[in-house]
Amino acid sequence: MMEKEEIFSKVLRAGRRTYFFDVRSTKAGDYYLTITESKKFTNDDGSFHYKKHKIYLYKEDFNEFNSILQEMTDYIINEKGEEVISERHQKDFKKDYHNEESGSENQETVTATTEKFTDVDFDDI
Repeated sequence: MMEKEEIFSKVLRAGRRTYFFDVRSTKAGDYYLTITESKKFTNDDGSFHYKKHKIYLYKEDFNEFNSILQEMTDYIINEKGEEVISERHQKDFKKDYHNEESGSENQETVTATTEKFTDVDFDDI
């Protein structure tokens, strides 16, 4: 099926995820919103693929959707604050980018210190 014409679009890049916000037109000429999450996955051979998830949001649901979204985001900020709590977002987290010799894609190598690392034996689980 052919995608509907995009009327207005915005993109949010967030690490391996990209969010696309697109206003589209129905056959009747009304507008609706699609929100697409696209996440990049790298295969063992260095190639990659994307997985996409899409939400269609129609005008009749905007008020309730906005209300619930605001309530949920407020709850998270009130309970946990605005600072990101994640090993990846620790102050000692480092990213190194290396060019492969083939010159095709940049490979991301993630390095984090192991000060807080705990050895886990799978027999313990």
